[in-house]
Amino acid sequence: MSEAENKSIDQATIELIEKATADGVNTVFDRADAMKPCPIGAVGSCCKNCAMGPCRVPLAKGKEETPEQKLKRRGLCGATAETIAARNFIRMIAGGASAHSDHGRGTAELFLAAAKGEAPGYEIKDEQKLLQLALDWGIDIGNRSNSEIAVDVGEKALAEFGRQDGELITLRKAPLKRQELWRNLGVAPRGIDREIVEIMHRTHMGVDQDYKNLLKQGARAALADGWGGSMIATELQDILFGTPAPILGKANLGVLREDEVNIIIHGHEPLLSEIIVAVAQEPKMVELAKSKGAKGINLAGMCCTANEILMRHGVGIAGNYLQQELALVTGAVDAMVVDVQCIFQSITTVAECYHTKIITTSPKAKMPGAVHIEFDEHDALTSAREIVKTAIENFPNRKGNIGIPDNETTQIAGFSHETINYLLGGMFRASYRPLNDNIINGRIRGLAGVVGCNNARVKHNEGHIAMVKELIKNDVLVVTTGCNAIACAEAGLLVTEAAAEFAGEGLREVCETVGIPPVLHMGSCVDNSRILIAATAMVKDGGLGDDISDLPVAGAAPEWMSEKAISIGQYFVASGVYTVFGVNWPTLGSKEVTDFLFKDMEDMYGGMWGFEEDPIKAAHLMIDHIDKKRKALGIDKARERVLYDMEMRRELT
Repeated sequence: MSEAENKSIDQATIELIEKATADGVNTVFDRADAMKPCPIGAVGSCCKNCAMGPCRVPLAKGKEETPEQKLKRRGLCGATAETIAARNFIRMIAGGASAHSDHGRGTAELFLAAAKGEAPGYEIKDEQKLLQLALDWGIDIGNRSNSEIAVDVGEKALAEFGRQDGELITLRKAPLKRQELWRNLGVAPRGIDREIVEIMHRTHMGVDQDYKNLLKQGARAALADGWGGSMIATELQDILFGTPAPILGKANLGVLREDEVNIIIHGHEPLLSEIIVAVAQEPKMVELAKSKGAKGINLAGMCCTANEILMRHGVGIAGNYLQQELALVTGAVDAMVVDVQCIFQSITTVAECYHTKIITTSPKAKMPGAVHIEFDEHDALTSAREIVKTAIENFPNRKGNIGIPDNETTQIAGFSHETINYLLGGMFRASYRPLNDNIINGRIRGLAGVVGCNNARVKHNEGHIAMVKELIKNDVLVVTTGCNAIACAEAGLLVTEAAAEFAGEGLREVCETVGIPPVLHMGSCVDNSRILIAATAMVKDGGLGDDISDLPVAGAAPEWMSEKAISIGQYFVASGVYTVFGVNWPTLGSKEVTDFLFKDMEDMYGGMWGFEEDPIKAAHLMIDHIDKKRKALGIDKARERVLYDMEMRRELT
């Protein structure tokens, strides 16, 4: 294999890594070769929470520690490896929960402004979901207008971030047994911001020094993310922009067009991107593009913003996390518009080698070398028009070194919880019952949520695709979000034909009958809350136990890299789901903490963590767990089909 072929399984990525090398452009793949990870920090054994450190407490290699050796392996303040690893772990949860929940807060603020008529360009697009959410939250509907109801919903949503006592209103979405378990364990979140702040206090030097108590607070903050901030973001975005339904789209760097103005929208918050999609279609903007020599305007997405605008508008996806620099290497991107999260600072350096303008839009996320056009939700159209105009006017500045890969796959996205409910049960009997029945009868072995980022420490997309293919081959239906969803799209797994090629006999039969792919794209990383709602619906429809922990389901992030992934994983574990991560594990510096996460948590929550670098082995850990749950439910053996005659029917009555 060439050096580029060792870095990715995706042909477009390989081609552009080679072009970057030829152009003398430094990318994340080069930096990963040049800089190795710190072996002590990677396993959570480095503490830098005060100025006496950093203190390093690596594990003794090749032998069991004596009590005397363990006593010596402490930080200057006396903090043990267990305390240090637990503090580092839950600080990652705090970082991830902050990112997702601040996204939710921004959505709630815009939602409230739109409800009050203070945000031109935005309107309520899913009235049914608005009314359902209002009922769920105890908001009076009566004869009130949608705007009046939406104001109450927006105010109630914002109040959840600053709530100081009681518990989050969104926890009511969980199964009753799960809610009771959280209360008994003392991990039901009191407020979104409060739980994150409390982590930062507890992990300050000299505060909480019991690793089990630290991890308990980590679980509470993670739940405030998954069942709080992230869920609020998803629900309000659906009401404001429309609940996703199956839609056809394209994926990979071949979605760029040499003869059009290419604008890539990159980041995670769809508040501005929704307006850019509308503005790019305005006749005046199209005419301006033509006046500059372009045939039109081509929008493409990157990372989770890509998933948002794909699911609602069919906008093509240029790539996932590790492809962001490579999009610029094509030489055809006239502007990359970024908001927050997962954005390389290096894109401004790469852009200097071509003609691309990097446009930052959030006051929370600026970078040297970028043009800053701040997004004002109260005047979003003006912001969007300035951004699109800037890209158009940059089109004539292309340097001619253009190389767009000929790689573009078809995908079907938009499988929200509501869509799956409808597809399985129809308009009048929308239900997860057919899914449950096919799990019970064994056609579908179970369900796996495979999500998460890319990581330059492993081969791009390889872990994602190897794991997903192994799961669906073994009749496990996969639901996906984030960068894994994009990887699956690029590999051709998000179309109905993929069932015939890659799925086991039982899963293939179900997919072909219903008309769905064997891998269901449920949205961006903040939309992992959709998976929680789907799991709850499976519980409510019956036959598979009375809590999420009873279900034959598992989760995974085979190429994770961000703090958000740790928060997501922890809220799935605390919701009762066995969750396996790849690449590396951030508590291996403490056997006690790692054993607690990998074993003891199952006794508490019904879910636990797992770690396996090999994606095939990780898939079989998930399958083994699914089989264990099937056995516990008594559905592990095929049942003989009995055809009842009239006499047998009379006996039943």
